[in-house]
Order: sequence, then structure tokens, then C-alpha cells
Amino acid sequence: METLKNALKNMEIIFTVAVAIACSASYASFMQPQASSPANTAQAASTAAMPVVTVSAKRMSAQEKQISLMQERQALLATPAVHTL
Repeated sequence: METLKNALKNMEIIFTVAVAIACSASYASFMQPQASSPANTAQAASTAAMPVVTVSAKRMSAQEKQISLMQERQALLATPAVHTL
């Protein structure tokens, strides 16, 4: 019974020691060198081919844009609105 009382009295010390160990382990892990240096990462990024997208289509005229917008609005108005709660 007395051992239990002593453990409860010293709980603050146990907690403080646990926090100190956790902080020192965290600090030590941050001081470790990284697995790959930024120079290696930059070199790997520069050697990778950048994807290129080529769009082969003509631009719409102003009149074609207006017609397309009107058709899109009509399609939106024709579909019933579904409300979910």
C-alpha cells in the first residue's frame, strides 16, 4: 500500500522524465541527415522528361461560343434539380 502511495506522489517526476526522454529522442531524430539531399532531388527532377500536351483544334468564334453557351444553359434548365439533404 505504501508503494502505491509513493508511486502516486512521484507521478509528476515520472511524467517529467518521460517527456524529457521523448523530447531528446525527437531532437536526435531531427538532427539525423536526410535520406536524399536536395541536390539529388533536383538532378532527378531535371532528368525526367516533362510531359507536353498538344491541342490540335481551332478556336471557336464569338458566335459559336454564344450558341454553345445557350445550348449548355438549356440543357441545365431541362434537367430537374435534385436536392439531397
